[in-house]
Amino acid sequence: MLKTRVIPTILFKEVGLVKGLKFNANRRVGSALQSIKLYNMRDVDELIFMDIVATSKSSPPSFKLIDELSNECFMPLTVGGGIKTLEDIEKLLSVGADKVAINTAAVKNPDLIKQASKIFGSQCIVVAIDTKYSNKINQQVVINCGTKLTGLNPVEWAVRIADLGAGEILLTSVDRDGTMKGYDLDLINSVSSAVNVPVIASGGAGSYGDMVNAILDGQASAVAAASIFHFTQMTPSEAKKYMHEAGIPTRAI
Repeated sequence: MLKTRVIPTILFKEVGLVKGLKFNANRRVGSALQSIKLYNMRDVDELIFMDIVATSKSSPPSFKLIDELSNECFMPLTVGGGIKTLEDIEKLLSVGADKVAINTAAVKNPDLIKQASKIFGSQCIVVAIDTKYSNKINQQVVINCGTKLTGLNPVEWAVRIADLGAGEILLTSVDRDGTMKGYDLDLINSVSSAVNVPVIASGGAGSYGDMVNAILDGQASAVAAASIFHFTQMTPSEAKKYMHEAGIPTRAI
């Protein structure tokens, strides 16, 4: 049986890491290198690194930085932000990324997913789906770090990208991001039930119990979190132990 992964997310903005509320990331939380060295010691399954301003500034991925960080990262590393082309993906993989996460470029050019999965293998192509309520009832996919509504239905978009070759889906509720009030279980379950690729739940984790709920009720394959690891005493290792005790297979010690 596949083990459930606990994946810290680190958000990079210009010179350091940040974390905020509902994608308004303006609170500095340290350096990327410090965080990676810390997570190396905390039994982390994987790490997600997102450059949250590269796309809005039309900047390429931070290849040099990823090259430096990957030398110190002893866990699988997913990198997102600023990816537009197959060349961007190839270069990120060559400097040490194990997977790439694509959001805005995937919406603007869905064929990029198909081409990338054929060339590099679907196992390293993660499509990030960010969602936001456009009214009290309907959610839709957003791009450009949550600033632009697309009109796409999250479930329908998830099915399409899975068919195009995405190996995983990183599903984030912008409305829950940073609130630590729990994941959007209905959203996670709807997407997970509709696709046959792993779904990583993201946005809203505030307790180990929230992670259990995302797996058991949301049917996610993995959980990603940021705020609880930055602003509380909770750790990925303790999260895995808690989930293991709840009957969820993890790489618990």
